[in-house]
Amino acid sequence: MRKTLLLLVPIALLGACTYGITLDDAGKGVRTAWSGDLSSCRELGKVTVSVMDHVGPVNRNDIKVRDELEVMARNEAAKMHADTIKPLGEPTDGSQPWGAYQCGNAQLAPANRQANPANPNQQQPNQATPGGFETYPVKGN
Repeated sequence: MRKTLLLLVPIALLGACTYGITLDDAGKGVRTAWSGDLSSCRELGKVTVSVMDHVGPVNRNDIKVRDELEVMARNEAAKMHADTIKPLGEPTDGSQPWGAYQCGNAQLAPANRQANPANPNQQQPNQATPGGFETYPVKGN
């Protein structure tokens, strides 16, 4: 019984790390430009966000940390009335800087244009991106 409890406590603590980091309604209107040309956008400033990248001696999943950093950056950028963010560097020790931009109706570079102008939050299924990957919209993000 005691050994089981000792095993369950760290698992419960690791699972609790993501609790509370969710995309706000305003953050849903902020897009991420991973490699787009933002020269036609107005720079609003810089947002630096941070999350725990390890719990004690255990490192957290890198993908989950990066995802949480993006969610937090989108939420913070929305408070600045930005509609686009772009990472300014790689995550370091759970912290990452992002640029916040206001692009309005300006489109990103052709590789990053939305597939369906009538509904900018949804791409057409089975449309291959330039890298040969297919992307599908995720409900709720």
